[in-house]
Amino acid sequence: MVSTQNDIATRVGVDILARGGNAVDAAVAVGFALTVTLPRAGNIGGGGFMVVHDAASGEQYTIDYRETAPSGVQASDFLDTKGEKDKASRFTWAAVGVPGTVAGLHKAWKKGGSLPWAELLAPSVALSRDGFAVSHDLAELLLRKREWLAADPGSAAEFYKADGSAYVAGEIMQRPALANTLALIAKEGPAAFYTGALAEKIATAMADNGGHIDKKDLASYKAITRQPVRGSYRGLEIVSMAPPSSGGIAIVEMLNILENYPLADWGYGARSLHVIAEAMKLAFADRGNYLADPAYFDVPVGALTKKDYANKRATLIDPEKARPAEQVRGGVSLSESPDTTHYSIVDGAGNAVSNTYTLSSSFGSGLVVPGTGILLNNQIHTFSVRAGIEGAQGFIASEANKVEEGKRPVSSQSPTMVLKDGEPVLVLGSPGGSRIISTVVQLIVNVIDFGMNIAEATNERRIHHQWIPDTLEVEPGFNRDTVRLLKARGHTVEETFTMGSTQSIQIQAPYLFGASDPRRPNALSAGSP
Repeated sequence: MVSTQNDIATRVGVDILARGGNAVDAAVAVGFALTVTLPRAGNIGGGGFMVVHDAASGEQYTIDYRETAPSGVQASDFLDTKGEKDKASRFTWAAVGVPGTVAGLHKAWKKGGSLPWAELLAPSVALSRDGFAVSHDLAELLLRKREWLAADPGSAAEFYKADGSAYVAGEIMQRPALANTLALIAKEGPAAFYTGALAEKIATAMADNGGHIDKKDLASYKAITRQPVRGSYRGLEIVSMAPPSSGGIAIVEMLNILENYPLADWGYGARSLHVIAEAMKLAFADRGNYLADPAYFDVPVGALTKKDYANKRATLIDPEKARPAEQVRGGVSLSESPDTTHYSIVDGAGNAVSNTYTLSSSFGSGLVVPGTGILLNNQIHTFSVRAGIEGAQGFIASEANKVEEGKRPVSSQSPTMVLKDGEPVLVLGSPGGSRIISTVVQLIVNVIDFGMNIAEATNERRIHHQWIPDTLEVEPGFNRDTVRLLKARGHTVEETFTMGSTQSIQIQAPYLFGASDPRRPNALSAGSP
């Protein structure tokens, strides 16, 4: 079963499985295919996180291929004269972190793949060289963002026709520069990207445009295999991503808090949702204070994921009344874009992959390295660039997540698995910035506590509270009676927008049930015989 946000990429993954590849093989092929067909989030110019279950060994491990801060970058690159965050700076070459996707996917393949590397890139090379049908979603996005994207010559050449016009849904888009880049990576592996011809082009573009990434930054980049963050919920094991992702710790802490409440007995409704929202506040406050790149900050993973700690936090929740945010201690609320993408894959042998990767903003920085088709991230903007700025207004700046050379910024990306007796029963994740954490928790609770199947759990309306601002967000169309009851408990409720795009697989041997979120178009879950 393959569940992704793009139907073309899903079919690429299914084909790899049908040809005898395993879940890791399919994950690599899907990751490169999304680079072509879902350019707002799929990438080789960004980074992400992967959780893998190896059926033969029973082992779970994670791969951290988050972007890193290049040499020379500093917080002042992103501040205005008043010491406030300069929003326009996130679309500059200075905002680009050292990309990790190529290294991360290659590391996953070296550790768990079975088919030849070049065979896994062949579908993406063909898609970019021969072309693919532009979806309504992609056509609409490119039309809406044309003024911004076409301002960069590389992006204009990559995403628009020679006369500057936008593609119409159903037309064939070819990306020959990206095809050549992917073919080179297929032939030479990550060396092409980090020390070879592509590295030369990236470093030159940076030097010409005020960016910071140089050849040394690229050559020194490493994807890292990490131990997952682990927890348990109602007797099931939770396996999620370790720091610098904040997702795994926040998810485990939130579920530990919720384990103190009989949600199944209460049922899905205002009483349960109130407690879930209060648990979100507590976990997000801790997330702001204590999460960072563990190479630069001593993240208290063990303390934050202990049951005893969560039990104490749970005593702060009044089941009948919302606690104001100012009464909840914590640090900074991070600003992240919702335009990430997630995919989940399970093969016939029981291997499983949960992978989330991103360019940060939709289409990242909007900058393409000339002649390569490589669309670059703007991840440096997700550091707490105001850390240490005297008199900074708004959110408290997180010293833990301040900009430092070589450092990986904190992320909400939360590829996750739920295991029973050592075997996955849920493989899930989502895009959505900080709402990723809330989305993943609610999907787990919907299945385990409220007895929903994976499609019902996916389609249920979502809530989100990230501590600051002190607002309980609900999706459009949320039940009005439930909103009234939540307001009566003291919540400031705001109907905002849809949250996340979960791509999930529920395993009930011998069956696999895939569910792609209807919140974003063109997603597809499909199985291979």
